[in-house]
Amino acid sequence: MQINLENTTSPQIARALVRARVDSGSPAMDMVLTALVVTDDETVGESLRTAAALSREHPSRVIGIVLGDGRGHPRVDATVRVGENAAGESILLRLSGPLTKHAESVVLPLLLPDSPVVVWWPGKPPTNPSEDPIGRLAQRRLTDAEASDSPVRTLKTTARHYSPGDTDLSWTRLTPWRALLAAALDQATGTVHRGSVEAGSGNPAARLLTAWLQSRLRVPVTERRSEGEQIARVVLETDAGDVTIERIDAETCLFSIPGAAPRHVPLGPRTLAELLAEDLRRLDADDVYHETLTHLLES
Repeated sequence: MQINLENTTSPQIARALVRARVDSGSPAMDMVLTALVVTDDETVGESLRTAAALSREHPSRVIGIVLGDGRGHPRVDATVRVGENAAGESILLRLSGPLTKHAESVVLPLLLPDSPVVVWWPGKPPTNPSEDPIGRLAQRRLTDAEASDSPVRTLKTTARHYSPGDTDLSWTRLTPWRALLAAALDQATGTVHRGSVEAGSGNPAARLLTAWLQSRLRVPVTERRSEGEQIARVVLETDAGDVTIERIDAETCLFSIPGAAPRHVPLGPRTLAELLAEDLRRLDADDVYHETLTHLLES
């Protein structure tokens, strides 16, 4: 069910949601959170499709927010969808005029009561997500430094303004690497003396991985350039030999620890929806991420 509203208000949008539920035969829907997606005209379609895919694991009210021209009269146009191949509801808001600077006043009445709020910036994030007008509405704030023109600089900028509940998807992309390295060190018997991370220039995930290893192992870890954009190789030097995880292709890596035969392990890319779904499985602050950011800024 889809309803288009032009030059509308938040109460009218809320009534349209109720009407859409009734007309679609779903007057009551079990949704666990409100997901706010702050995007632009170029990426709004892809971003909302990603959020719709996410809602299959986390049934949500997805509110897309497109901030238009700040000049002229205040105006809100909205598209309301219920069902439409998603396990929840979606609202697309297009704001113009002075409302672009007060988007929270339009969004606040549309949040699900007594449930968590998550905001995701698919493109360039605000400098201080927790102090952004939309960011202040959320318990979890998700950014993606890789989507900006200067990923490492963007990551460091948001890191300086870290607040509990902030996460960057560059950190989420590291989960398989961190899991493999933790498993390797559980099996290896030697003490780690130093390490290295090989990745393409300007890879924010590689910077975070280096900082994480330094903060957890308390040993020097150097960064080395590789030809591709992804993390290509991680080596930890121990008394017993080298622990090595080396990417072979886009889907596989070679996992090597002293005293055991090397083996191939899956290490393929994950979709944005999969990354977001992982982040939303926990809504509390990520202390390890905070410690890693602190080390990144100090190094």
